[in-house]
Formats: sequence, C-alpha cells, structure tokens
Amino acid sequence: MNGKTGEVLASRNAHARRPIASITKLMTVLVALEHVKLTDEVSVQRSAAAVGESSINLRAGEELTVRELVEAALIQSANDAAYALAAYAGGGDVASFVSEMNEKARVLRLADTHFVRPDGLDAPGEHSSAADVTRLARIAMHEPEIRNIVRLRSAIAGGRVLHTWNDLLGSFPGLFGVKTGHTGAAGWCEVAAARRPGFTIYATILGSPSRGQRNHDLAALLRWGLSRYRVASVVSEGRTYALAQTGYGRAPLRLVAASGIRRAVRVDRPLVARVVATAAVSLPVHAGDRLGVVRVYSGKRLLGTRALVASRSVERPGVGGRVVFYAGRTVKHIWGWVS
Repeated sequence: MNGKTGEVLASRNAHARRPIASITKLMTVLVALEHVKLTDEVSVQRSAAAVGESSINLRAGEELTVRELVEAALIQSANDAAYALAAYAGGGDVASFVSEMNEKARVLRLADTHFVRPDGLDAPGEHSSAADVTRLARIAMHEPEIRNIVRLRSAIAGGRVLHTWNDLLGSFPGLFGVKTGHTGAAGWCEVAAARRPGFTIYATILGSPSRGQRNHDLAALLRWGLSRYRVASVVSEGRTYALAQTGYGRAPLRLVAASGIRRAVRVDRPLVARVVATAAVSLPVHAGDRLGVVRVYSGKRLLGTRALVASRSVERPGVGGRVVFYAGRTVKHIWGWVS
C-alpha cells in the first residue's frame, strides 16, 4: 500500500479475519496515549506482572513511566508492559479499556477487527485482517511518539535492555517500523513500512509459517512495492504549456509554469496534463501575469496544480504602430482579392 494515498498495489485475502498477535499493541498504545502522558509514573499491577509469554518480567509494585511501558510493548513486544499500560490508562479496568480499543476500531473503520485482550495473546473472538492492520499502522505512525519508538532496535526500560523482534530494522534499506507479532494461533506476522525520497510503502503479512519465511516474503513485497514508483518532475518550472495570441502580427506569447512540481509517480501509469488557458490576450501584458493553469493527473488522482503565467511583457503598440499594422493587413487582403 502507498502510505500517503492508501492505494493498494497488491493484495491476497486482504480481509480474511485472523488473529494478529502483538500487532494488537499498536491499538493498545494508540488508545492509551489518548488518556495518559508519557511522563506519568505507573505502579505495575499484580495482574500485569502475572502476564506471561513475551515479557520483560515486571514485578508487582514496580514503577515505570508510561514511555518505558510503551517502549517495552512496541520494541520487545512485552505482554506484561502492554497489560500494565492498559490497566493504568483504563483506571484499573482492563475490560473497559479493551472496549475502548474496539470503539476506536469502529471509529477508524476497521471493519474486520475485534479485540479481546490488550496484549494480543490468543483469545477466542480476537481477530483483524491484513487490510485493517495496514490501515491501523498508517494511522498509528501519524503519532510522533509511536513513529519514533518503532524505529528503535533497542532501548532501556526499568533498567532492562530491550531488543526488537523486527529483523528487518537495520537490514532492509529505508525500513522504519512498524510491528511484529507471533503466537501459536496467529503464526508469524508483521506490518512494515519502508520509505524512499517522496513516498512510503506499507506491507503486511499475517499467518506466515516461520519467522524466516515472514522476513523473506515481507522484504520481497516491500522491494516490489518500492519499485512501482519513481520521483519525477510532473510540472517543470518555465516550461511552455500553451501559446496565447497577442495580435498586431506579433509572435505568440508563451505561457509557462510559474513553479515546478516533483511527485512520486507510478512507473506503470502515464501522466496526463490538462491545460486551461486563454487563447488570446488583451494588451498590455506583464511578465508573470496569470493567464491559465495546468493540472497533472495519474489516472484519476490529481498530482498537482500550477499557474501558467506570461513569459514576457508585451506592450500595446502606439497609434503609429497600429496604423502600420492595419494598413499592412488591408493591403494584404486587397492583394489576395485581386490575385
């Protein structure tokens, strides 16, 4: 998917409902940050400390900041950190917090998504889809706190060194997030984002049979998606896009783009420039006067608009000049009639 436009480049079973494991934590953090500050101090609840599998071994009563819990949840996929965050943000009521996660999913139009737990551990009725996961990741990455954390390969939280499960960070050029996941029911999952100058590509794989297969296939998808675009000048500053008649036998006036536009464009899709401009001008005209517009499209999508302006100034001829022009034109017409 194109991260800016949401255009889907390729998909397979994009709306099939599946468990998504720790990718759930993107929603957990997104909802939690609506209620709490990163600097808040959190006392770890006994219920959170008891959450197992992937964890940082939190202890009941231990104090960490919200930022540390978010880093542990997103970088090392710590279930206990995600649960502690949900309990704190939900005022001690994790079930109520999960209800907020589902309401947020509804607001964000994630129609294939339902959450049961805040940590992504396997639970009956918990599911999402590749389409929803990709949309969730794009939305979460609009938050600077999340965007800055998921790009980290390591951090320190509560005196513990965190290590990412995202094997492509640091190995795939331009990759800057976002979240992995793995459980017995979900298989190996990941939504990833990689950028090049001018555009970002998101790719999601759910239910891969192994960590290595997930990484291989995700890298292949990202490489293919990135290859679909190039950055090009779609409008060139100073280029002539139309000609306008000035009368009195003078050369036409070139209408040029006032400034240029560079955009990421599909390599397999032609660009169409639509020009609306005056065919003839009333004199005088001054260089830079706006006399039209050029709009460039890729398919139905508008890439950009620029004003077309006069490339030079053209003065209205004086009385003598007009007399000479009209006399010459009259002679030409008479000669044409006689001959």
